[in-house]
Amino acid sequence: MSGSRQCSSQPQFMTSVGQNNRSNGPGTPLIDSVDVDQIVISEKNSWKNLFSYIGPGFLVSIAYIDPGNFETDLQAGALYKYQLLWIILIASCAALVIQSLAASLGVVTGKHLAEHCRAEYPKVTNFILWILAELAVVACDIPEVIGTAFALNMLFKIPIWCGVLITGFSTLMLLFLQQYGVRKLEFLIAFLVFLIATCFLVELGYSKPNSSEVMRGLFVPEIKGNGATGSAISLLGAMVMPHNLFLHSALVLSRKVPRSVNGIKEACRFYMIESAFALTVAFLINISIISVSGAVCNSNNLNPEDQMNCTDLDLNKASFLLKNVLGNWSSKVFAIALLASGQSSTITGTYAGQYVMQGFLDLRMTSWLRNLLTRSLAIVPSLIVSLIGGSSAAGQLIITASMILSFELPFALVPLLKFTSSKTKMGQHVNSRFISVLTWAIGSFIVIINIYFLITSFLNVLLHSGLSTVSQVFAGIFGFLGMLIYIAAILYLVFRKNRKATLPFFENDCTVAVTGQNVGTGGGGSELGHLPREDISSMQLPHQRPASDLD
Repeated sequence: MSGSRQCSSQPQFMTSVGQNNRSNGPGTPLIDSVDVDQIVISEKNSWKNLFSYIGPGFLVSIAYIDPGNFETDLQAGALYKYQLLWIILIASCAALVIQSLAASLGVVTGKHLAEHCRAEYPKVTNFILWILAELAVVACDIPEVIGTAFALNMLFKIPIWCGVLITGFSTLMLLFLQQYGVRKLEFLIAFLVFLIATCFLVELGYSKPNSSEVMRGLFVPEIKGNGATGSAISLLGAMVMPHNLFLHSALVLSRKVPRSVNGIKEACRFYMIESAFALTVAFLINISIISVSGAVCNSNNLNPEDQMNCTDLDLNKASFLLKNVLGNWSSKVFAIALLASGQSSTITGTYAGQYVMQGFLDLRMTSWLRNLLTRSLAIVPSLIVSLIGGSSAAGQLIITASMILSFELPFALVPLLKFTSSKTKMGQHVNSRFISVLTWAIGSFIVIINIYFLITSFLNVLLHSGLSTVSQVFAGIFGFLGMLIYIAAILYLVFRKNRKATLPFFENDCTVAVTGQNVGTGGGGSELGHLPREDISSMQLPHQRPASDLD
């Protein structure tokens, strides 16, 4: 490309600079025009631009109201009343900050979290992080599989194990229907989810939870009772999911953001506003479910059947909570909303898996094949558990999957905090000192509560397992060795210094890296694409009109 175009006055966008990239050298305009259905943001600062940014935050928020959240919320309310509401408040606030950082990482650097991990870490570390990210996607998919099976059982009396098998085909059908109008599909899903949210909000009026107890549960942290710590971790894992960080940082790359200081700041600000609104809706839904479950299951005038349901409450028994609002239709409406929640969460989970695979391995699969592989890994344990233990065991598997997500969260969160706190990656858009302290405090809290639960649970199992003294000694050695490896892996990510520099690339600026810094992608980074990314745009769910059309 000619030298006269190397510092073009047209907006230019950063892409990775690698040895194998012949067409996009350090001084080459990295994008002049991209023939892709992209979302173009007007360069004129205006609140109208907010409409063009709406999308990623709402898609991400679906994961906060999926069947896993429903299950953990219902059990938390039934067993501990309003005691664990503060977990939802803290997790929602933490989610807003963390998701905003994920969006900022993508906007500022032009690469999403998985790509940064591939560029930054050695091959072995990168491979392990990829395996953990894939496990997180599968763990997230298990509640959707079981939740959909429960919904089919309530609607058509299909056995749970049959519903588990059907879920694989149902999601493939939804992915196929996307080409005929994903907007209509998304509006339908949103309507159904808001319908169940409205039902629970109305049910709050009937169940009449004690307002002072609810406020105490929201703002006074306490964990009392057998199994309360496990429920708290399940709530946390169901709220702040590791795959969401990869998803959000990638979805924002479908927007063609003006590459100026103000343009990038505006994008980060609007993404935070959009995320705040979407997560507030999710927060209200979760609070309503816990409060209704706590109020109904702890009331003094329950009939014997409802009392029995409350002692082992799962998604398949929860429709009785809405009888005061919907009467005999309660189970049907609850099932439809549960089905919509599970299917919409699965679609976004499939895209998260695509970004994880593309980012860590520079490999893409077609949506149906990717979904089939992920679904197969989620269906096998779900099918085995549902066949052996029925709906109760399947509901417990949802809780276990949520706990796994909480344990895996540090392996996505710590790299995100390291990258967004690095000036060599974020430039002047690096995290402020306040945000750094706040986010590292959040990460520390998650790690501490995870380690506390692991130690206490392991000691409890070890002391009450009935094993011989020799067996207890060997089990203790291997168990604590595993915990040490877990802690050491997190500490490695925390204290390892960033070694790759990928400063933001601005309009009329031909400098891509800091002098003396190593700019690279750690192998295979030369194919990371354009900004707005062609590969991301082709996987993006919604397409909107350019902001200029709104003027």
